[in-house]
Amino acid sequence: MVNVNGKNGARSLIQARNLDKIYTRGEEEIHCLSGLNLDVEKGEFIAFMGPSGSGKTTLLNLLGGLDKPTRGSIVANDIEITSLSENMLAQWRAENVGFVFQMYNLLPVLTAYQNVEIPLLLTSLSKKEREEHIMAALELTNIVDRKDHYPSQLSGGQQQRVSIARAIVSNPLFLLCDEPTGDLDRKSGDEVMTLLKNLSEQLNITVLMVTHDPKAAEAADTILHLEKGVLIEGKTVK
Repeated sequence: MVNVNGKNGARSLIQARNLDKIYTRGEEEIHCLSGLNLDVEKGEFIAFMGPSGSGKTTLLNLLGGLDKPTRGSIVANDIEITSLSENMLAQWRAENVGFVFQMYNLLPVLTAYQNVEIPLLLTSLSKKEREEHIMAALELTNIVDRKDHYPSQLSGGQQQRVSIARAIVSNPLFLLCDEPTGDLDRKSGDEVMTLLKNLSEQLNITVLMVTHDPKAAEAADTILHLEKGVLIEGKTVK
């Protein structure tokens, strides 16, 4: 169970402690996060909600190692990522985090198969091993029949499925999803949320998602709210 007070006795998959994130604009200090604590267990699906500017995406970027806090620490699978060098952090991200974005971020000149292959190109896997990983990811996301199609030949929902396949192909520690249904119609959005929920429940994949959509948030196990950089108690969905 997620804990926003940082008091779990056992070691959680992710532990964030006393996170502050401050940006400077001229002489003004902008506090995006203030003393945030969070524990996340393996296999949890958490939705973060809150108004624009509340710190949701900032928190996601910190947990994914895309940015570092001004103060505080993040430990993921017993590694304190906030103490890693930039090079080590880049390697850690590649090995441990799958990213799913609102706008898919697929390369238009590559097929679905080739887009999913990208995270594996810097690994030591052979071509045959890469193919096995890619086909498994495409099957899990139910997009195998579109593997030779280019993004322009796919619907928004299909492109997001390819994006999710790319995110899980390297068996990451967790998925970070930033408004994954924000550019989709309701039917496609519901299908993507069902897919993410199934990945969490059936494969024990940890999913951390930012969303403005209450309907999308209902797919999560727990909904947490941020207000002015402070994480407050949310509700357990199931």
